[in-house]
Amino acid sequence: MTEVPGALVLVGTPIGNLGDLSERVLDTLRDADVLACEDTRRTRTLLTHAGIPAAGRLRAVPAYDEAESAAWVVERVAAGDRVAVVTDAGLPGISDPGSRLVRACLDAGLAVEVVPGPSAVTVALVLSGLPTDRFVFEGFLPRKGSSRADRLEALATEPRTTVIFESPRRVQATLTDLVAHCGADRPAALARELTKLHEEVRRGTLCELLAGVEVTEPRGECVLVLGGAVQVSAATSDADIDEALVAELGRGTATRDAAAIVSARFGMGRREVYARAVRLKRPR
Repeated sequence: MTEVPGALVLVGTPIGNLGDLSERVLDTLRDADVLACEDTRRTRTLLTHAGIPAAGRLRAVPAYDEAESAAWVVERVAAGDRVAVVTDAGLPGISDPGSRLVRACLDAGLAVEVVPGPSAVTVALVLSGLPTDRFVFEGFLPRKGSSRADRLEALATEPRTTVIFESPRRVQATLTDLVAHCGADRPAALARELTKLHEEVRRGTLCELLAGVEVTEPRGECVLVLGGAVQVSAATSDADIDEALVAELGRGTATRDAAAIVSARFGMGRREVYARAVRLKRPR
C-alpha cells in the first residue's frame, strides 16, 4: 500500500444542507490524522451525522488563535500527518481560519491541498441575478470608524458586483450606510439561510431591501450582493456634475444628501462630490 504523504488539507463543508457532503470530503475527514477545527463542537456534530469517529483527533483552531496554532500544525504535517482544516461552514480561509495555516505550511515547504465544497459567496452571487462575469468579495465590513467609511466610499464607485457577509443583527445598519454612499437605486440582493429549508433571496434596489428589513428583521446567516456602480461617461464634465448638484440643492436637499444622490448618479466618489457641493453653497 502506497503511503500518503503529510499535507495540510483545507476541507470545504456544507453551508447549511448536510446533503451537500461529498464522498471526497467524507473520505478526507475519515482518513485525516488530525482535524483542526474552528469549533470542535460543530465539527463533532458533522462527524456524528456522517458516522465518522472523532477518536481524539479534534484540535481547536479558532480565528483568534490561528497564528499561534500554525507552529504545531507545521510540526504535525512535517512529521507526515495529514491535517484536515474544517471551519463551521464553507471553505476554510474565506472569512474563516485557514489562510495563516496555509502560509505557514507553504513557507515550510510542505504540501497544501484543498477539497472544495459549497461556498456562500458563489451561491449568493449566482442567485442574485446580478452580473457574475466580474465580481469582488468584500467579506465583513468594519463595524465602525474611518475604516468602515473608507470601505463604503470605495464601494460607491466599484464597477464590479460585490459580495458582502453580514450578521442579521447588522444588516439594517449596513443597508442604511450603503444607501447613503451608493445611492438608493443601486441594484442589490439579500440572501439568507442559503441551501437550508428556509432559504430566501430578496432582490431589488438598496432602498427596497432596506424597507424590507425595517419591517421584518432577517434571521440566519446573511449575504449581501451589491450591483456595480455605473461608470462615469467620458462625456461627463465638471459642469454636468455642478449642474446636477445645483439642481438638488435648489430643491432644498441637504448638502450630504445631494452629494450622495449625484455621486451615485455619475458613479463618482461621494467625498469628491460633497466637496464640490460645499464649494457651490459658499457665498460668492
